[in-house]
Amino acid sequence: MMAGFKDVFLVSPLILLFIFSVIPITAKVLRGNVELPPFATLLLGLCGIFGAGILLHIVSGGTAVTAFERSLVFDGLTKWMGLLALAAAAGSLLLMFDNPATNGEQFSELIFLTLSSVSGMLILVSAFDLLTVFIGLETMSLSLYLMIAMSHEQKLSKEAAFKYFILGSFASAIFLYGISFMFGTVGSTYIPDVIKATPELIVSSRVFLFGITLLILGFCFKVSIAPFHAWTPDVYQGAPTPHTAYMATAIKAVSFGAFLRLISTKSLLHSENLLDLLQWLAVITMLVGNVAAIVQNNLKRMLAYSSIAHSGYLLVGIITVGFSDKIEIGASGVLFYLTSYTLMTLGAFAIVSLMERDERSVITVDDLAGYAKKKPLMAFCLTLFLFSLAGIPPTVGFFGKFYLFTAALGEGLVWLVIWGVLNSVISVYYYLRPIVVMYMKDGEVEDSDKPMFATRTAIIISAILVVFLGLASGPIFEVFEKALS
Repeated sequence: MMAGFKDVFLVSPLILLFIFSVIPITAKVLRGNVELPPFATLLLGLCGIFGAGILLHIVSGGTAVTAFERSLVFDGLTKWMGLLALAAAAGSLLLMFDNPATNGEQFSELIFLTLSSVSGMLILVSAFDLLTVFIGLETMSLSLYLMIAMSHEQKLSKEAAFKYFILGSFASAIFLYGISFMFGTVGSTYIPDVIKATPELIVSSRVFLFGITLLILGFCFKVSIAPFHAWTPDVYQGAPTPHTAYMATAIKAVSFGAFLRLISTKSLLHSENLLDLLQWLAVITMLVGNVAAIVQNNLKRMLAYSSIAHSGYLLVGIITVGFSDKIEIGASGVLFYLTSYTLMTLGAFAIVSLMERDERSVITVDDLAGYAKKKPLMAFCLTLFLFSLAGIPPTVGFFGKFYLFTAALGEGLVWLVIWGVLNSVISVYYYLRPIVVMYMKDGEVEDSDKPMFATRTAIIISAILVVFLGLASGPIFEVFEKALS
């Protein structure tokens, strides 16, 4: 396969990310294994992400185009999911710069791995072939395994990296096994060919049904759908907090983006059993996440179970897309929800990162006592993030759930929406508990001795956007809907 100028131009965001990822480690080698100043390394990483975002906007700005023999597609979904992943990665880099578990030695290597992981994300959201989807998943995941293991904390992070690697490899094997069944029945791994063959094969071929089920289960692991969620609380707790924020936002966003392309095969329209399976998985995921979060005192672990619950809400949107003849409404709801979820989750984890004094710090809900008196601005920002996660207006989280559930109601998925609303009510309890502790209890709050300007910047920007995107939700949703139509 010969690559032409058009192909190279379309993948220019990936090329730029690679160039900026190798500059810091190359400079380190040339300086005799001496790191560049951390701020310079951070700027290189942010410049690479910003430049890739501009190029992605250019190459995906018009009608859908394909590259490398239709292995990649650059359309509205690629553009917005890619920009969301890049924004989440930029915010995570700000946290990595300040956090005691990630700054200092090997920061150049961390920038390299982060940008490599982002490259995998862009491959994943633009993949138009199942094998390319697999390549994107593994490029993204392998970099992340190493990032978690590189923490200055020597016990929990290594355990988290090992668990994530073993279980992630198992999920990748399931996904690849599903691809083999799809190729055996369809004769192609090209997603439009799979879409064309689905109505006939999903009814007549059990092998095809088994293959697409394995593909869906592989994605369920990546996005923490119960019962494939067991790794999430341990890995989120053991990983450095900036990496946890990165996993909970960028990784989850692009995984759901790729899930959207797969579910557009309309397999749910032709298989009642597969539809029932996904609906029950959505309900169980919402319940497991919210009920388990109630009993958590460790703040990172509580947010991990919260992340699982939000995966259940998003799965409702995925089912709506697979069940609908007009996918743009459901897909726009998923994209808007992912945007809102990314902002509020990144902000919440940034607050946790701000409170960590060293790499072994464990922040509990009780540790927030007196936080509103000592850090009123940060306490107010955390309140906004928790209100938004609970879906309280006028924050962006409320409108995210509104658009998601409205699209599901339009397709007649009433019982799923009822479960979603009930679980949202359950979640209010554990989201309000930290707020009550911050404002109603006195305590000596431990906070980092460093100013941590980068982390505070990420928090304030996220808080502003949580409110602004909520107030301007209508026009933004219309932009998403137009881009995906």
